[in-house]
Amino acid sequence: MGQAAVVNDDAPIVVQLSDFGKRYRKHAAVTGVSLAIRRGEIYGLIGPDGAGKSSLMKAVAGVLAFEGGRVEVFGQVIDSEAAAENVKGRLGFMPQGLGLNLYPELSVEENIDFFAELREVPKAMLAARKARLLAMTRLDKFRGRPMKQLSGGMKQKLGLVCTLIHEPELIILDEPTTGVDPVSRRDFWAILTQLLRERGVTALVSTAYLDEAERFARLALLHDGRMLAEGTPEAILNQTPGSLVELAAAPQMVALARLRAHFANAEAVGGRIRVFAPDGQAQAALAEVRALLDGLAVEQATASAPSLEDAFFALLQRQQGEDEEVPMMAGLKDDPPPGDGVAIEARGLVRDFDHFRAVDHVSFTVRQGEIFGLLGANGAGKTTVIKMLTGILPPSGGAGAVAGADMRRAGQAIKERIGYVSQAFSLYQDMTVRENLRLFARIYGVPRQRLDARSGRVVDLAGLGSVCGEIVARLPMGIRQRLALACALVHGPRVLFLDEPTSGVDPIGRRRFWEILVHLARVEQVAILLTTHYMSEAEHCDHLVLMHAGQVIADDTPNALKDALAREAGQVLDIAAEPVLPALEALEQAGFADAALFGRRIHVLAQDVGAAAPRIHTLLEEKGVVAHEIAARTPTLEDVFVHRILERERAEAGR
Repeated sequence: MGQAAVVNDDAPIVVQLSDFGKRYRKHAAVTGVSLAIRRGEIYGLIGPDGAGKSSLMKAVAGVLAFEGGRVEVFGQVIDSEAAAENVKGRLGFMPQGLGLNLYPELSVEENIDFFAELREVPKAMLAARKARLLAMTRLDKFRGRPMKQLSGGMKQKLGLVCTLIHEPELIILDEPTTGVDPVSRRDFWAILTQLLRERGVTALVSTAYLDEAERFARLALLHDGRMLAEGTPEAILNQTPGSLVELAAAPQMVALARLRAHFANAEAVGGRIRVFAPDGQAQAALAEVRALLDGLAVEQATASAPSLEDAFFALLQRQQGEDEEVPMMAGLKDDPPPGDGVAIEARGLVRDFDHFRAVDHVSFTVRQGEIFGLLGANGAGKTTVIKMLTGILPPSGGAGAVAGADMRRAGQAIKERIGYVSQAFSLYQDMTVRENLRLFARIYGVPRQRLDARSGRVVDLAGLGSVCGEIVARLPMGIRQRLALACALVHGPRVLFLDEPTSGVDPIGRRRFWEILVHLARVEQVAILLTTHYMSEAEHCDHLVLMHAGQVIADDTPNALKDALAREAGQVLDIAAEPVLPALEALEQAGFADAALFGRRIHVLAQDVGAAAPRIHTLLEEKGVVAHEIAARTPTLEDVFVHRILERERAEAGR
């Protein structure tokens, strides 16, 4: 097949939903969704857990019955099992979850062969297709490895290979990048781009990562089963006009309080503050923010276009209003520890499992009042480090201390001084909020005479006062996460460990969760160590450590890491060109090996922006491509993560 345009309004409609609705007993999972997906585009469904993405995708794939509206795929109305059978050979569906469509005991190649046989792929074609897909996903060296021994990113790529082995025209991928590291995410998008260019496939992809939204040609923002907005990223941003003001101000919490009194969308991100000023032009927004902060030390104030996350937040607020209780930020501790003390110290930590070294001489320091991020791919050693620091796992070598207690000899003392929120925190679903808090307070040894006072403080801190009598199972994800945090804080710990703390939480829930964390760190001087795959969330950290294969390969502040990458590899050039796929091919042929498709735009790294921009203009003109805009911007933390990991992998391969 020839190249397809990223968005071609004249292309045939592959998927059409009209007033689609799905109910589970009394619960409406999706209500009144209408959209059309054309051949040769990558269409995104964006929203948190419970938004209705999976129900919609399963209905399109023909594996889920629905009650309302109409679904057409390739012109076939999907209204029966027979109708679904008529189109299933032309589509591929990968469900949500790491490797859930795969067989753990089978090897990589055996899984592919099984799906090829299931999809009746001719044996004469299988070898060539398999070799091509394995090379594309960088799995060719792991043909004989059992699926259960693959990392999360490798499982997702194998799932994609099995979905693609019969060369479907439409691929339906439900949260394929959730829970995988940024390198695997970048690989996934490169694969989709290649399929789009070579075969003109149509893709329907869901994600909860709002920083991925700009990669789609068109998208639908979903929340609570309803569509908030639909269209190109630019069209959605036009629905929420305004400017994003970023600045550093001291004291930060005083500045943040002033700004929140006037702007609904203001948050602390690391050492900076981000403010979305609705309906305001850049210079007017800057002037308004500066006026509100009169008398404070304001530095590095800039205004720019808002992100899609800002748009999602504004649209949600427009729909929901301010009904949900806002945390009161009540004091957690009677006597907060001093802000310059060391809370966590890792000194040359080593952990061996038989002949495998999972952690290799890892060292870092976290101070009271610091938000510290531990980043790395699946299998990098992050969880093993946390288990050693919390006394769950003894180290093979090295030493460390947490909250003043030696990690080797004071396991119980450490447990009493820390709070821990895992990705699957064990709240009791059939108990009320109040009952969960009292139970965890007793587990942590809070004296009976202090139960009410301690519970009351964390209820105020987490903004749970209006739901204390509610059964946990009936609460939205964002409130459950705040309850999990409250349970971990009920005994007043000095150190807090968080594992993927906001996975699946909607933007408003995530912002409010981070309001609490910032208060804990800045005001109460609690030390916070967290792991996350959200690169936008890593921006909230004061300090980051990036791990790879058990070792620390980067250790600095977010801004310092981005500045170092800009010096070494250059800035990111954001290119708007039409038609975009020939533009991408021209850039790759010209030596821009890291060129990546982002919806209707292309990103490349350029060491010398002044020389690269005119060169790219000329190059694209020679190929008959119009370059509408070439703008430079600072690399993101995802750029840092991918560059550092690939740099280390290349060094290891060259040994």
